[in-house]
Amino acid sequence: MKKTLRLATAAAALLASCAFAHAEGELNIFNWGNYTNPELIKKFEEQYKVKVTLTDYDSNDTALAKIRQGGHGFDIVVPSASAMPVFIGEGLLLESRPDQMENFKNMDPKWVDVPFDPGRHYSVPWQWGTTGVAVDKSVYSGDPNTSAIFLDPPAELVGKVNVVPEMSDVMHLAISYAGGEPCTGDMEVLKKVRDLLAAAKPKWISMDYGTVEKYTKGDLAASVDWNGATFRGRLANPNIVYGYPKEGYPIWMDNASILKDAKNVENAKLFLNFIMAPENAALISAFARYANGIKGSEAFMPEDMKTAPEVNIPESAKAAGKFNLACKPEVQEIYTKIWTEIQK
Repeated sequence: MKKTLRLATAAAALLASCAFAHAEGELNIFNWGNYTNPELIKKFEEQYKVKVTLTDYDSNDTALAKIRQGGHGFDIVVPSASAMPVFIGEGLLLESRPDQMENFKNMDPKWVDVPFDPGRHYSVPWQWGTTGVAVDKSVYSGDPNTSAIFLDPPAELVGKVNVVPEMSDVMHLAISYAGGEPCTGDMEVLKKVRDLLAAAKPKWISMDYGTVEKYTKGDLAASVDWNGATFRGRLANPNIVYGYPKEGYPIWMDNASILKDAKNVENAKLFLNFIMAPENAALISAFARYANGIKGSEAFMPEDMKTAPEVNIPESAKAAGKFNLACKPEVQEIYTKIWTEIQK
């Protein structure tokens, strides 16, 4: 009887160890679509013998809704700074302490003590950039540096404008255009914003995340878009230009974080440390064409990023940019109502 019990115990332990070994060989990443360099994933897989599965999303709201449901099976998510307080506040992220990891020494000091994750207890910079407007100058030769491109489109652009489905960015642009400050609770300003968006939407062709291929095909003449996506669009279609709205535009940062219910925590920690190595951070930027928060990565970056107008904010446009942070919950609730109404 004792022998049988010992055998059963040994078998259970063996099964447990096999299951753990199998889990150790996996990593499930939930990230923005068309945003992760396949070379980066291949390098990580080969270096650590870990099989990576990548799943895409198109907005912070989409990611948050999926994570809140539970049972998702993801280990890593990449929220924007404006969404990080919600992820942390709702207990969705693991306090993984990137600040204690070996490669933390490579992080640019200006991205360490950030308001959305002071001291970096939960997250590592993925990429940072701006949200502005992309315009095909073969269709419209006017000034691209204004949110009027999508809020009051000139005749040449009517029916040819796309707007990315990211509420915080679009609201930031619209509020700035209406003369308000980001995260304002001023109802007069917000009524104006709602009316502007409602009047503009019939002049748009879509609210879509994937724009790079559409620039190539000429399916879009303008779009509210991120700077790196516009850069990639310009490489395929030289007529694409990026505008920094003079009324005001958001600066943002996306951050790789480990989920509280992650099954492959140690592999996720390996990945966070891995992307803080300068050559690996450069791989991220080389693909999606955004800056990152890692010192020394510039030496490994493509040469064309050093002068790209989409990556290097012109001096004349710097004053109009403001970092996009989370708004107060009561203000966020109003924004969500406006956004929901616009999406109908």
